[in-house]
Amino acid sequence: MLSMIDLTELSLDDYSSVLPRGQFDVGHAVDVVRPVCEAVRDQGQDALLRFSEQFDHVVPVSLRVPAQALRDALDQIDPAVRAAIEVSIERRRTVCEQTETEPHYRNVELAPGAVVGNVMVPVQRVGLYVPGGLAPLASSVVMNVVPAQVAGVESLAVATPPQAEFGGLPHPVILATCALLGVDEVYAVGGSQAIAMFAYGVAGLCPRVDLVTGPGNIYVVAAKRLLRGVVGIDAEAGPTEIAVIADETADARFVAADLISQAEHDPMAGSVLITDSRDLADRVQREIDSQVARLDTADRLRKALGGPQSAIVLVSGIDQAVDVANAYAAEHLEIQTADASTVARRIRNAGAVFVGDYAPVPLGDYSAGSTHVLPTGSAARYSSGLTVRSFMKSMHIIEYSREGLAAIADGIVDFAHAERLPGHAAAIQLRVEEER
Repeated sequence: MLSMIDLTELSLDDYSSVLPRGQFDVGHAVDVVRPVCEAVRDQGQDALLRFSEQFDHVVPVSLRVPAQALRDALDQIDPAVRAAIEVSIERRRTVCEQTETEPHYRNVELAPGAVVGNVMVPVQRVGLYVPGGLAPLASSVVMNVVPAQVAGVESLAVATPPQAEFGGLPHPVILATCALLGVDEVYAVGGSQAIAMFAYGVAGLCPRVDLVTGPGNIYVVAAKRLLRGVVGIDAEAGPTEIAVIADETADARFVAADLISQAEHDPMAGSVLITDSRDLADRVQREIDSQVARLDTADRLRKALGGPQSAIVLVSGIDQAVDVANAYAAEHLEIQTADASTVARRIRNAGAVFVGDYAPVPLGDYSAGSTHVLPTGSAARYSSGLTVRSFMKSMHIIEYSREGLAAIADGIVDFAHAERLPGHAAAIQLRVEEER
């Protein structure tokens, strides 16, 4: 099912050009979503209702989910599912509080009377998008809301598509998760129109937000690109992906199951095995065929695993495997090798690294405590997953006394004149002359 790429005889400075990667044409999608976003900006709720009928095939009775619907969803959720969600929330909150926060204020005295401080300020209002298409991702509620709450965001709103089978309300597990987290501003709005609603605000319904976060399909990503600048965005997330570095010590059943788990998200999802063992590669292929046949999502899986974005990459050894993994810069990278911890310390480019046989990606999707909103499409070369810091901004506080300014005033004046900015120099000289 997976294609084979043999790199055992190839040595490159950059392997990215020969590695599998699907096509994700956000530019084309921007042209599609532009009229949708403009209609939401200009027509507000009328446009949202029209697009709900067009795209979601249902018109919600209320675009903002009533508080009673949230309470009902929480009351009716399966107790076992509720318990699992509560574990996910607890572990994500613990990691946020203990590893992702920074001192909210620190300063440095550069000289007597010359102090510069740095304060971390939470974004005031955030719109969180939660997909509800092929899979109702209630776990994304946890991954977006918890770090925003720990950051101290004052106002949180969630948008997620309405579902015809639930009378125009979003999926009840998503609503129950919002209720567990104390989020009562929830909108039954999906797709690019939800991003436009957040960016522009809709009179009488939803005030505009300062930042939009959360994954979505290509049209959600396109709307983020189009509206970036009108509103802050977390990232342009593409289809999900997994890479697994495995050697002859790996369990083929585990490797196959993990490649399948990410392929299950989307026919465009990428699953890549990087191995120096031809025998393991053959066994994984057989396991994939066997395991896929037993799953209800088999059709979707065959498309994803048989697509150009998925492959087995044969390498000459672990050194080359690390180079290939760093070039691929996977959203999720598993390491199932001898001495996996040592190999993990050599990884520089990955959204998250899962080490050993018992840390599969689905653990991170739900209850590892880590974030599952991660950079895709090789963006892990330069960006990070969604954490508490994603919801905060840095602001300098500059406090100088007359003496502190006077000590460096002449140099600043010279610098300003060198840049042909005499007004800058004058603003300094006025204060120095006043002191003298």
